[in-house]
Amino acid sequence: MIELRPFANLGSADHGWLKAKHHFSFGSHYDPENMGHGSLRVWNDDEIAPNTGFPAHPHANMEIITYVREGAITHQDSLGNKGRTEAGDVQVMSAGSGIRHSEYNLEPSKTKIFQIWIEPTTTGGQPTWGAKPFPKSDRSGKLVTIASGIAGDADALPIRADARVLATTLKAGESAEYSAEKARHLYLVPAAGSVEVNGVRVNARDGAAIRDEAKLTITALEDSELVLVDAA
Repeated sequence: MIELRPFANLGSADHGWLKAKHHFSFGSHYDPENMGHGSLRVWNDDEIAPNTGFPAHPHANMEIITYVREGAITHQDSLGNKGRTEAGDVQVMSAGSGIRHSEYNLEPSKTKIFQIWIEPTTTGGQPTWGAKPFPKSDRSGKLVTIASGIAGDADALPIRADARVLATTLKAGESAEYSAEKARHLYLVPAAGSVEVNGVRVNARDGAAIRDEAKLTITALEDSELVLVDAA
């Protein structure tokens, strides 16, 4: 089953410096019928104006993955971590027992990110942060795991969840495949371009909530970049 969530129908917020679209219930966009997809709790599509951002604020017991689509994001947290994550790179924060962090766009142009929150398998623990480049050339034509809490995903950034986050870039006409147990909760969003997933067209920034599909065949209808979450 593939349920299409068109970008135009997503919940939204416009704070001037931040334009956000919410794939699930978030903040002032409260939808009790759409609180997540399995352990995937948040997927926000954020555009952040230059020299603005999220001031220091707390989190606990959540795995937070930031996928940078355009521009760069600069991170600072209460553990003393600092880092700049640019387009094509990924950062992961395990909030654990509690952490405060800020995320700013210090670039001269807008930054575009996907912010993905996944519920951890256990609560508490020491918070952590990490970032890693995943060059688009290395994931051309194939799905690459960029963050994971599943054994064997050694090259991915670690998260404390029964989930993995994958990304790929596909040229028009190229296909990638992914297999998962039917009970898993899959959620796919093209960052750019448009794809067909098991015969269902998914355009740029649309969401596709997927259940009971043992195998996905993802075919690019035009040059595309996409992110896929596989969660319990």
